This record gives sequence, C-alpha cells and structure tokens, in this order.
Amino acid sequence: MPIYTPSPPAALLTSSPIIPLITIALVIMASAQRAAAGRNQLLRVPPPIQRFKYSKRVVLKSILDREDKGLAVAGQRVVVGGWVKSRKERAEVDDAPIPTPPAEADDVLFGEVHVQYVPLLRPISGTPVGGGGGAQTLAAKDKHIVVYLLINDGSCSSNLQLVMDSSTSIPGQVVTVGNSILVEGVLRRSWRGRRRVVELIVEKLLYVGAVDLKTYPLAKPQPSSLFLRDHPHLRPRFITIGTVARIRSNLTCACHAFFDDLGIIHVHMPIITSIATGTQSQRFQVTTLLNAADQGHVDLEVFKAAVQEKRSRIDKLRRGGNNKEALVAAEEDLEKSKELVRVLEQRQKTATVYVGEVKLSEDFFGRAVYLSTSAGLHLESYACALSGVYTIGPVFQADESRSTKKLAEMWMVEVELAFVELEDVMNCAEDLLHSLCYSLLATAGNDLKFASKQIDSDCIKRLQSITSRPFDRITYSKALDILNQVKDRSFLTEAVWGTKLSEEHERYLADDFFENPVIVYEFPKEIKPFYVRGNANLITVSAFEIIAPKVGVLVRGSQKEERLDVISKRIGEVGLPHEQYDWYMDLCRYGSVQRSGFSLDLEKMVVMATGITDAEDAIPFPRARGNAKL
Repeated sequence: MPIYTPSPPAALLTSSPIIPLITIALVIMASAQRAAAGRNQLLRVPPPIQRFKYSKRVVLKSILDREDKGLAVAGQRVVVGGWVKSRKERAEVDDAPIPTPPAEADDVLFGEVHVQYVPLLRPISGTPVGGGGGAQTLAAKDKHIVVYLLINDGSCSSNLQLVMDSSTSIPGQVVTVGNSILVEGVLRRSWRGRRRVVELIVEKLLYVGAVDLKTYPLAKPQPSSLFLRDHPHLRPRFITIGTVARIRSNLTCACHAFFDDLGIIHVHMPIITSIATGTQSQRFQVTTLLNAADQGHVDLEVFKAAVQEKRSRIDKLRRGGNNKEALVAAEEDLEKSKELVRVLEQRQKTATVYVGEVKLSEDFFGRAVYLSTSAGLHLESYACALSGVYTIGPVFQADESRSTKKLAEMWMVEVELAFVELEDVMNCAEDLLHSLCYSLLATAGNDLKFASKQIDSDCIKRLQSITSRPFDRITYSKALDILNQVKDRSFLTEAVWGTKLSEEHERYLADDFFENPVIVYEFPKEIKPFYVRGNANLITVSAFEIIAPKVGVLVRGSQKEERLDVISKRIGEVGLPHEQYDWYMDLCRYGSVQRSGFSLDLEKMVVMATGITDAEDAIPFPRARGNAKL
C-alpha cells in the first residue's frame, strides 16, 4: 500500500539542508512497507484442500484447478482416486533422488493415447552392465523400478502425476492403463519441463480395479469419434468427453439459476403425448403391439441411390470450388449415408421385426401416442396459471437430415411466459444466452482452456464476443435481402420468400456477416406452426429465431395466438383435427392471455461453447439415425 507523503512548502524544497535526509527516510519507509506486504503475501495461508463429503478421497479438481495449480498445498497427505491414463517405468538407483520425466499431454481430441510404456531398464540378475571383465550387474547396484502414472477422476480436465515404487502393489494386481486406483500419499512440488507442478508420492495403494489390456476397447491408440460412439459407456473416460460433460452440466445449472432469479417456475413435462406439433413423419410412435410374425423388407437400392446422388452433389461442389464449408458438410453427410447402407446390409442378414396391423384400442394407451417433439403446448397450460414456467427435458424427432447438428433425441430448455409479447420474450432469450456465456467464462475457465487447446481455439473468443454486445435484430425479409446481395459465394439453395433458411444461409449470417448471434423475426406464416400469433398484415407471424455462430438456429420462439377464432381457423387450415386440440383452445376460451415462449437446443449450445464438430459428442448417449447404442 503506497505511503501518503504531504508536499513540503516550496521554500523548504529549495533551501532546507534536511531535505535529503527526509527523502531518504521516506524511501526507506516505503521499501520496508513493500517488503512487509510481500512477506504477508507469502505467509498468507492458502485455502484448504476440499475432501469429498462422503469419503476420505480428495477430488483432483480441488488440487489442480486452484490458482496456484496445487503448489501451495505441497506437503499435505491426501487420498486420491482415478483412472490411469498413462504409465511409465524407469530404473533408479536407491539412494539417488527420483527425477520426474516429462508427462504426456493431458489429452488430444478423440485420440487420448492409452499406452503402457515398457521399462527403460530392468534389474535382471546376472545381466552385465560394465565393460571388459567386470562382473557388475544391475542388481549389484541396488536399482529398483519407479512407476509414473497419470490419473484423472473426472472432476477436471487436468491429470495428476503419481510417483510410486514398483514394489508398492496389492498382491495379484498390476497397475496398468485403464485401471481405477485409490492411493494415499504426500503431495510434492516437481518440474515438468520448465513448469513447476505438483505430483503425489504414493505411500499406500489402497485399491486397484483390474483391466485386461487385451480386451479393453480403449487401449486402442488414437480411436476415432465413431469408434468411441460404439462404446458410449466407456467414452466419458476420455478427457475430451469429460470436459464436454462438465460444460454441459455448467450450462444446465446456469439455466436453473437464471430462471430461479426471475421467479420463473420449473415444471416437469410429459414425453409421451397424443398431440402433434410437427408432421406425422417426424414423430416416433409408441406402442406395445409388435407382431414378430410380420416381416418387412428394406429396399437398399433406395439408400444406395441416395448415396450416388450425394456423390454427384459433391462433384459439383468440387468443380465450383467457392464454398468449402458446404463441401465439408456434404462429405460428412455422404460418410454417414454410406455407414447407414453398411448397417442396413448387415441387418438384412438377420430377421428384422416390424409392426403389422394393430388395433389401437388394444394398445397400452388405447390410442395412438408418440414421443413428444416439443413440450411447448403443455407448458402453455401452466403459464396460463403460474405466469412464468420453464422445463428442461428430452424431445424426439424422426428427422431424415444427416446434419451433424441433428439428433433424434435432443434436450431442450423451453420457456413460456404469460402477459408477455414478442419483443419481451426476445429480450428474455437474449439475456439467457448472455447469462449462460458469462457463467461459462466465470466458472468453467479450466475446461474452456482445455477446449480451446484441444477442440477449437476460437471457443473462448466466441463466448467473449457474445457477451460483449447486444445481438443484431433483422426481419426475415431483411435476411433474404442480405443473402441475395452476396456476390463472393454461391449457395446451394436459393434464398426465396416462403422457405426456411438453410444451414449455409444461417452460417453466412452468423459467422460471416454479423460475426455474432443475430435475431431474425417476422417469418411467413406458412413455415411456422399453427399456434404462432398472426400479424396484422395476415402474411407474417410473430416468431423469431436466434442464429448463432458455429451452430445455426440455437433458439426458436414466438408469441402465441390468444384469439379463439383465429386459432380455431388456423387449426383447420393446417388440417389438424379440432377435437384433438379442444383442450388447447380452452386456454383461449377461459381467461385468455397474451403469452410468448421459446426453446433453446442444449446440444447446440454445448457445440457452440466447446467448438466440438458433431452434436453426437455433445450428449452423453447419442440417438441418431442408425445409432442407438445402449
């Protein structure tokens, strides 16, 4: 803390002989104060290590995610556990200090190297080490094997290095890559390259969960993301997947905190419903009436023809040469289609069960029911009683798209607010996105640093950009004008009135033109659901989308139609049965209220935050066309 020194009179500064003495004294006092502050800083007691409440184990996050990276807690005795990521052995002289070899990188994207290193030297009795006629042996020099392990317990993206003598073991157990272990030891400071790090000197090996490396699927070096998806129960052991899972958890908790602060109530919604918010072909029907005797046949030629068509499309893109992003997306789409053909060819070799003719009255629910494609309509009924409600849960869509951003099972944050118009709910959705990005930057720093290093170097900058300024807002018509004025690239689909914006249109608007999320509103009523409130021009409706960099449409929302005559007419226009939606029209008959809402795709939010390339890696157990493991 700087010392306040009053200014002496000007005459004294020029004539007094004691000025040099005063100046020297002040300098000495200031130096002493700075030294005392430095000592206090050094003597400041670091926060204690947090032990897990329900065991003696210390989670690695409490050691490695500290500001000092755990250096300040060196010397403490702890019990830690985790899964072994790598193993090294080195022969050392008993009375020599144990050096620390450079540790491997924590992780590489979908290529975490699981290697068991062979010993550099082994103390084999009788093996000569000297030249000439010397009879020295390694055993005579009293050498032993020091084992270096990197472990991770899933609490953070960093690994802790363990140093243990090879004699420290449980009878019959050998610590290898993939083992789970529980150890007790003392933390100490060491060097990793030019960096000071903390490691654990193991004194007791308390538990070993065995692994057979011959059958362990993740012992394979550099496994691909497709290989990992075939082992969804094991893939969270990869640090990349664990990092994504922690960021997803952070986002979920931040959503709850955001709505809780606003007094908006969390309500659980059903996932089985008899109503439709999308087309019949987009729904999964739920039934218990499967007839194994009725067999069907999949026409593989149709799928093979689709593969050929996609190849032709890729050839055209390559000849054009001016849309590399579209080419990459098309190539990924082709690979997925080829994989689907291979799966169907394999399935044809075995019997396949299909649904024959069924009597719905004999079904479990006595009627046709489906997995929910949205909780919005049910959520409105609670908004009309509790004013503001939200839910976080799964929705299901049988989408034929091969996009890397589309899943059959997705998790949505859905919100409905009463006494709210379109602009109000647009503000709420924008505030939610700002809040989620702030939360990640404030509380998930180490995981974001790992994602920036191993997944997408721009992920932190992208989150910072989102929080730095308000979102631009344009009408659907303005969006078409922007797209149709582009001269330096060509789009596969034309941006015309009355059609949905394609993924390449969305990428251009968010990634290239605005370089930030953009809110597009006032869409044609033909491309929006029946329940969206119509505007006075009878052409557009009060709907909006938030298009974000990296992912496209992240949020969809609208003001709902509260006028009974209008909603009844719209249900008839789109060909839905009135009796099926009579309950929904009751919300307009009895105490109708202006209400608005939106939904946020949680997987896309994870993709945008981490930069991971495929939504199947943003969800713990992905369900997509041709993939429903476990």
